[in-house]
Amino acid sequence: MSKPKVIISRKWPEPVEAQLKELYDVQLNESDEAMTVEQMQDALRNCDAFCPTVTDPVNAAVLGADGITAKMIGSYGVGYNHIDLKAAEAAGLIVSNTPEVLTDCTADIAMGLLLSAARRIGEGERHLRNGEWTGWRPTHMIATKVTGKTLGCIGFGRIAQAMAQRAHFGFDMKIIFSDPYPPSQEVMDRFGAVHMSAEEVLAQADFVSLHCPGGESTYHLINEERIKMMKPTAILVNSARGDVVDNQALISALKNGTIAGAGLDVFEGEPKLDPGFLDCENAVLLPHLGSASLETRIAMGERVLENLAAFFAGETPRDKLV
Repeated sequence: MSKPKVIISRKWPEPVEAQLKELYDVQLNESDEAMTVEQMQDALRNCDAFCPTVTDPVNAAVLGADGITAKMIGSYGVGYNHIDLKAAEAAGLIVSNTPEVLTDCTADIAMGLLLSAARRIGEGERHLRNGEWTGWRPTHMIATKVTGKTLGCIGFGRIAQAMAQRAHFGFDMKIIFSDPYPPSQEVMDRFGAVHMSAEEVLAQADFVSLHCPGGESTYHLINEERIKMMKPTAILVNSARGDVVDNQALISALKNGTIAGAGLDVFEGEPKLDPGFLDCENAVLLPHLGSASLETRIAMGERVLENLAAFFAGETPRDKLV
């Protein structure tokens, strides 16, 4: 009996690719170049399962192609706003993602961004590398203390809770958050977390960390009006999705001192970066590294494999979205 045909959109860690080769008739992406719309359409016409990443726009145009033979989309990543779920369902496709396995690494990056922006670590390194350091002095690169401050989370799912654990127990921070679906009282009590409106979080937090999904409901949630609600000493951290933040509103706020700084791992329209961010010395910028540890990227691939195995066995994938 022939093996199911699986097409992978980008290069995966070698241990997971080895498993794919053993289990399936797999088409890998050795060049690791992003697939075009036409290539994704062609992939869906020539496989049983297609495995995109969070940067592959599997939209209505892709999913509306004629002659689709694929029956499953096993996405490599926890976010799924890059997939038109309604169009996928209409095309008869099951869609899965990879939650849970990247929680700790993404929370680590978010905490790292917070610390880097607060203590001006990126600026300091550039200062040193450029040969501008003349020695220690009492007023050199004065920054913001982290310990004991207030962390405000917009969204309070797994990653935000992991961030809260690091902030509360590691840095004695007070935790406040906004979420339309708050967790149990037991979870909130674990961190002494207080649930309030997004506007209250923005007004009270010393550090605002975004942990909400992307998509229509959160598009430009952090806009000019909401940024103005923040303290002028506050720092914004985004390790969630780029389109949650209005780029121009944030760049303007960073340049004008409306807020003190930002730590960003994701950007609207990435990998294209709004050049305005490069002029903001008070912004720490990372190229979407939230889950980028070898252990986590392997675990993500193995989670896709688990979902594929369930599907081809006639079972419901653990992480089925539609």
